[in-house]
Amino acid sequence: MASLAVTAKGQITLKRDLLQHLGIKPGERIDFEKLPGGELRVRAARTAGSIDDFLHSLDGKVRLDKPVTIEAMNDITAAGWAGVRDDE
Repeated sequence: MASLAVTAKGQITLKRDLLQHLGIKPGERIDFEKLPGGELRVRAARTAGSIDDFLHSLDGKVRLDKPVTIEAMNDITAAGWAGVRDDE
């Protein structure tokens, strides 16, 4: 079990081996879930999909559960242009 010191600002730094175990790279996000008894569950935050998945759904390389509507495509495009991410 890893033990980390908390700074005066209430921050911790995760060691490289812990980040590698989670599959986290610089700039990616981590999700924390509060559990009873003062415990936390830590896991890598993963987006539901990628732009490659979306584009490949159009060319047939990725099979979707249901078709993407024009309205959904417009929403995805608008969010992308605005710089809004699903995981924020």
